[in-house]
Amino acid sequence: MPTNDESTEPAGRPLATRETITLDTRSLRAIAHPVRVRLLSLLRQHGAGTATSMAERLGLNSGATSYHLRQLAAAGLVEEDVDRGNARERWWRSAHRSTNFEPYDLPDADRPAGAVYLDAIAAEYAERLQRAARESLDLPDRWQRSSDLSDFRLRLTAEETARLVQELHAVVQTYRRADAPGNDVAADAEAVVIQVQVMPQLARPPHDGRATANPEGLPS
Repeated sequence: MPTNDESTEPAGRPLATRETITLDTRSLRAIAHPVRVRLLSLLRQHGAGTATSMAERLGLNSGATSYHLRQLAAAGLVEEDVDRGNARERWWRSAHRSTNFEPYDLPDADRPAGAVYLDAIAAEYAERLQRAARESLDLPDRWQRSSDLSDFRLRLTAEETARLVQELHAVVQTYRRADAPGNDVAADAEAVVIQVQVMPQLARPPHDGRATANPEGLPS
């Protein structure tokens, strides 16, 4: 179950009002656009914003971001921040802390939207990873030593793979403390993003039906 969790808002800014949304047909079709995925991510990372401020971050015009924000609002993914808005400009915030997506439950009619959404998420993760790699050597030494960029190739069953994902998520949850009431987060704590990408690479037989000689499913 892919989870997109971006709530690392600066101290003093209110968190999203609800914990998690699981995408259904309506919300999936609303978010299945690269700009909308980026808008939701920015609102979760940086707190409430206006169409103008979001346009500046994304290099778009405010008319475009206003349109996309209204589409997200219609599906319940963002909401107006009435405490900040005024007659001249509306402020928006994410309505949830994180997004769950269960692609295996999609009806056939929603699979194209699901593919667009996953592609947008993958592009965002790739861009974030590239940026982190570029900036890693400029970090203080203790933060350089604490970061990681690794991959591992395993041979697992589907059941073992699912269990691995569940265990990784459980470990992350033990460190989720920044938003807990009465938290005791250290003064020098910083936002740390954990990306979990588990990618089954099934071996496929060649088109003539003979058994593959490439059991790892790697390019030959």
